Amino acid sequence: MGKPDGFLEINRETPSRRPVEERLHDYHEVYKPFPELKLMEQGARCMDCGVPFCHTGCPLGNIIPDWNDLVYRGRWEEAIRRLHATNNFPEFTGRLCPAPCEEACVLGINAPPVTIKNIEQSIIEKAFAEGWVVPEPPERRSGKKVAVIGSGPAGLAAAQQLNRAGHWVTVFERADRIGGLLRYGIPEFKMEKKILDRRLQIMEAEGITFKTNANVGGNVAVADLQRDFDAIVLAGGSTLPRDLPIPGRDLDGVHFAMDFLPLQNKKCEGDNIPDAKFITGKDKDVVIIGGGDTGADCLGTVHRHGCKNVVQLELLPKPPDKRDITMPWPYWPTVMRTSSAHEEGGARDFSVLTKEFVGSNGKLEKLHCVRLEWVSDNGRYIMKEIPGSDFDIPAQLVLLAMGFISPETKGMVEQLGCKLDPRSNVQADDNYMTSVDGVFVAGDMRRGQSLIVWAIWEGRECAVGVDRYLMGYSDLPSNPQLLGRDVRAGV
Repeated sequence: MGKPDGFLEINRETPSRRPVEERLHDYHEVYKPFPELKLMEQGARCMDCGVPFCHTGCPLGNIIPDWNDLVYRGRWEEAIRRLHATNNFPEFTGRLCPAPCEEACVLGINAPPVTIKNIEQSIIEKAFAEGWVVPEPPERRSGKKVAVIGSGPAGLAAAQQLNRAGHWVTVFERADRIGGLLRYGIPEFKMEKKILDRRLQIMEAEGITFKTNANVGGNVAVADLQRDFDAIVLAGGSTLPRDLPIPGRDLDGVHFAMDFLPLQNKKCEGDNIPDAKFITGKDKDVVIIGGGDTGADCLGTVHRHGCKNVVQLELLPKPPDKRDITMPWPYWPTVMRTSSAHEEGGARDFSVLTKEFVGSNGKLEKLHCVRLEWVSDNGRYIMKEIPGSDFDIPAQLVLLAMGFISPETKGMVEQLGCKLDPRSNVQADDNYMTSVDGVFVAGDMRRGQSLIVWAIWEGRECAVGVDRYLMGYSDLPSNPQLLGRDVRAGV
């Protein structure tokens, strides 16, 4: 700890956002640059807390106090080495992770926590600017070949770690570009795709091969991969969206969020999307069902389309503004959170159940909803409709952003014959191997819908299991004590 009283003298400060009236006219990232000297001061707020709970808050086990102190001392090159030791892609997590490390910060017990996420992003951006992030191909090759199916954060992390172990890695992606949800699920205003492309160029220079438009189980035969590769890693994510099967679901104007968001990202990439296929919120009353990050991504996107009005609905009650006794430190608190998209406009409504989509001539016109009361039933809260609370919301576009239920099993998983767990995720042992010899699984396909930091951690740990399988041992770094932690019970 470089400044023992830093947390007493220096207040928490984060980058400011560009003015709403400016950013609504583009898809560039919303945050302004943060001065380096101010960032070094923020690093000084990290205190010698004895037991740094930020380590346990971070699924990757990032050595956060070390690089906070190195930033305060201006030792940036050492800081990026320490950061890269546990995190392959801090430029992604520094933008997209909800920062459970900050909620677990000891300083956060009675004061604003350290700005860990901003410091992390600043370290990697400084490293890229200074030319410290360069391709690091392995010194020798094992001669073994590994197929990684899926190019989201879990697949990319597994690929980079396995390549570092000396194996020849090929990543198969069914979409037309590499990146998975990083490419087509995250809007440009949260992470510009040049950030993703920058990292992919480094990985290619390290010897990793990427193949797009490669749908394993479809135009790429599973049997061919089993024949041509020594091991296979499944990292296709949890991609089956939760539906809302109520009357009127088939009306024109009701769409899944992940049918909506990729189209705008493709436009930002320069693709020509015909008007007949493009889903737009322009001049429409929009309703987003789901109060999480995906719903906020939809919200920011329809703002930029120029929607007439937008309402975001949530089934659960409005959360409190601060921790209460039901969510003690250092666990992740379910509190009211406001993203940059919420700052840009729109209404939020809680404890609302949509009963019916209503329209005419096959087109959506409104939602019929009812308000809910959440009551305790032997310690378990259940929802009850409030009599007489029915109301309608005008809408020509509804976006369903209610999360994902499981990976897709038709095609690749069925053809491989992998066993599933009770939640329909692909089952694996402690080495991440499925019920099929030589086939491994990582990320949301194994643990269910989760955070980007969990996906990267899973990819790294899976790579250790694959390396052991191929070589009988592994020198790759591992943090296996996190294996049993449940993301649903905090982080």
